[in-house]
Amino acid sequence: MLHIKLESICYIIAKIREFQAKEEVVLPDTPASPSEDWALQVLADHSEDYSLRETIGAIGEMSQRQRAELVALLWLGRGDYSLEEWETAVDDAIGEYSLSAAPYLIGHPTAPDDLEEGLIAHGYSCQD
Repeated sequence: MLHIKLESICYIIAKIREFQAKEEVVLPDTPASPSEDWALQVLADHSEDYSLRETIGAIGEMSQRQRAELVALLWLGRGDYSLEEWETAVDDAIGEYSLSAAPYLIGHPTAPDDLEEGLIAHGYSCQD
């Protein structure tokens, strides 16, 4: 069960997709360091971007559980966890990942698609 409204997730997916589609945004396929500090650099380079600010604001208004679910949706969508492991994925995302959910999600080049796949696994779609 998701603790985030479908409309909120779809809004975040659309905003991340909008931000990443801009020509001047370059996201590396793999992080330069294990700590993924490159995601913070992407945010710093584009701090005045309206789509980015809206995305960060929407994620920032969420509870820790909701931010953890967003991260877990990405992991579910890219195949790191199965639907049966949903609560484990959410538990694993609580803490560091939920605190830095916005840069973590925005910094992943496939985040919009992975989030949508995670929704589909739960039986939801932004197309409805």
